[in-house]
Amino acid sequence: MIPFDYHRATSVADAVTAVAERPDAVFLAGGTNLVDHMKLGILEPSLVVDVGHLPLTDIEQLPDGALRVGADVRNSDLAAHPVVRSRYPVLARALLSAASGQLRNLATTAGNLLQRTRCVYFQDVTTPCNKRTPGEGCSAIGGYVRYHAILGASEHCVAVHPSDMAVAMAALDAQVVFVDAEGEHRLPLTEFHRLPGDRPDRDTELPPGALITAVEIPAPPDGARSTYRKVRDRASYAFALTSVAAELIVDDGTVTSARIALGGVAHKPWRARRAEEVLTGAPATEDTFRRAADAELVDAQPLPGNEFKVELTRRTIIATLTELSEQR
Repeated sequence: MIPFDYHRATSVADAVTAVAERPDAVFLAGGTNLVDHMKLGILEPSLVVDVGHLPLTDIEQLPDGALRVGADVRNSDLAAHPVVRSRYPVLARALLSAASGQLRNLATTAGNLLQRTRCVYFQDVTTPCNKRTPGEGCSAIGGYVRYHAILGASEHCVAVHPSDMAVAMAALDAQVVFVDAEGEHRLPLTEFHRLPGDRPDRDTELPPGALITAVEIPAPPDGARSTYRKVRDRASYAFALTSVAAELIVDDGTVTSARIALGGVAHKPWRARRAEEVLTGAPATEDTFRRAADAELVDAQPLPGNEFKVELTRRTIIATLTELSEQR
């Protein structure tokens, strides 16, 4: 057993203060990722601050039509919420494609965003890993890479972010709300996660000791259609080989708005800006969708062993856009 101190936070301010005083402290909510890492020896905190009982479980519509999701809202509750199901089907479908029902009943919104890669080398403390310990090396390069990155990787890390929910939220232009010692702040979700660069140990731009309190999702534009498509090795309880979250507006056969994010292909949810540029103002046809996919994947750099992911992602983008364009 590795001993640690436990503190049950009584407020957001109490939680932030407790962690600020102990640099190696961690927050605990659902624990579906943290507890695994403590068991594996990836993480050995001296203090665990329980924030799972704070009043951060509300889902509410704001005056401007946006949706505010509390940090401790469980994935199952978010997926089943009537507003999410009706106005943000891409988010509901992403959540329901993730993990198992038992895990979704426990996993939280903030914890989902903060979960770390499922790279087998990261989770095996007997192998070198720059994400665990900078400077050790990357065992995945030259190793088993079926699930690894084809976009945005570096010589220091080729792991991918495992979340489905975060991919949908990236496509929806969500903002992460967090509190630190200086007060409340907001950060676009597309800027929240980091590419590996030479510091793959840093997953996000969240300041040390900051606590996520909510995620805010803008109201969907009129006429928007959205969906999530995930390709994986088995029908359930599997991480994405590739996935596509897309929101499309088609007016009289022309794409007037497009928001797309990709999962399973990069160190962070990958916002497909190049594809969006090709789509906007173009006819909603398979040829346009193909050109958009090609534009997004032109700089893909697969590894020996995951070359198939480029064509798989291309086909998944085309299929997802075709599905949305045919909706009535």
